[in-house]
Amino acid sequence: MQRFLRDAAAVLFRQDPEPNEEKTIAHGKWARRLFVRMKRLTINGVLILLGIASAGFGLEGFLLPNNFIDGGAVGISLLISELSGWPISWLLCIVNLPFIILAYKTMNSGFAIKTAVAIVILALVVVWVPYPQITEDKLLVSVFGGFFLGLGIGLAMRGGCVIDGTEVLAIQLSRKLGLTIGDIILIINILIFSVAAYLLSIETALYSILTYLSASRTVTFVIEGIEEYTGVTIISVKSEEVRQAIISEMGRGVTIYKGERGLGIGGELPKDIDIIYTVVTRLEISQLNQEIEKIDPHAFVVMNSIKDTRGGMIKKRPLAQ
Repeated sequence: MQRFLRDAAAVLFRQDPEPNEEKTIAHGKWARRLFVRMKRLTINGVLILLGIASAGFGLEGFLLPNNFIDGGAVGISLLISELSGWPISWLLCIVNLPFIILAYKTMNSGFAIKTAVAIVILALVVVWVPYPQITEDKLLVSVFGGFFLGLGIGLAMRGGCVIDGTEVLAIQLSRKLGLTIGDIILIINILIFSVAAYLLSIETALYSILTYLSASRTVTFVIEGIEEYTGVTIISVKSEEVRQAIISEMGRGVTIYKGERGLGIGGELPKDIDIIYTVVTRLEISQLNQEIEKIDPHAFVVMNSIKDTRGGMIKKRPLAQ
């Protein structure tokens, strides 16, 4: 009778009638994963908002008042706005819309939704936030306008989205044409600047190229390398769980090395251990760190920049969540 009452009370109050150690551990893992996810979402949100604020400052404080353009989808929007007089806020959304749809179909819905929200917020910032015009000097406008715009793009990428959709197109074309993402972005921007030279002036196009170079180098600095791929070595006592997470949650392949631990936090640990090696895109680094932190916050992780990859699964799988 006593056990029956305990079980009945557990059903009424939705408690386990006989909690055990395994369930306690499972609840602890669930709570930790929830905490890590909320922490990562908060960090990503702050990075994206800072990126939007910086990009808006670069546009409103430097480029727009001086009729300058940049590369990519932002550059296309600026060029159309300069020629037609249409509001740049609307054009940012319209020009990026095909790239958002492409990301939704070929990458994943989470990345596409974050990108769409970030672009809409950027458009609203351009309309409603009264950034002051900083200077009319063309050289300063080119350099610092590109710097703040590139800083915004880089921070948004660190947060797990993009505010310039041409990189999504470049990723897809690189899979079909065999060119690197950087090469395709360069080709797209050459076309944009050629049109600008023809429709506006050669001087405007030259200053716009300087703006693009400043922005691209800033993006490179923010995301720590121009390479689209990063090789990651992971040493963890929970290597099997990490391996399963990379395969199931990220859809990436892994290579396992057999190693032996020499020295750990607790001293010498002469114990065999599996060493995981995987290759991810720069947009996936945030998610990979999150998955590792969920499982083993003390894992030793080493990242190396890779210029490009050939073969394997890296170009056949979708990008970050």
